[in-house]
Amino acid sequence: MKNLFVLLLVILLTSCGEKLLDKPENLIPKDKMIIILKDMTILNSARNLSVTALHENKIDPTTFVFSKYGIDSLQFVASDRYYASLPKEYEAMYKEIEKQLDEEKEQMSESKRIKDSLELKNKLMKSPIKRRKSTKTKDSLP
Repeated sequence: MKNLFVLLLVILLTSCGEKLLDKPENLIPKDKMIIILKDMTILNSARNLSVTALHENKIDPTTFVFSKYGIDSLQFVASDRYYASLPKEYEAMYKEIEKQLDEEKEQMSESKRIKDSLELKNKLMKSPIKRRKSTKTKDSLP
């Protein structure tokens, strides 16, 4: 019984290392796939926030991304399935996407802080500052 358990464990461990799918001929390179998935994430979030704006401008996020990167849906699906069959690599790709999105969010927040600061400065520069006249003169000492 103990030998059977060890044998099953060895078979399980060695089978986990095998690729489930063969690499497609038209595989999207990993770095390009990360950019595509990031763009799709951003556009899908935009779709969830403002469906009417996308409909009014007749924009389909998926079609837009595919045309931007010169790929078709079959190539994307085949590439996505292939990368998904490699869980560690797929997870690393999504961690990279998350990192890039966090960096962009921080840059946008910093840009907004700078813009808000400049707008406040402009408002202060334009608004007249009323100064009180001092009732004390130079000659009067305490």
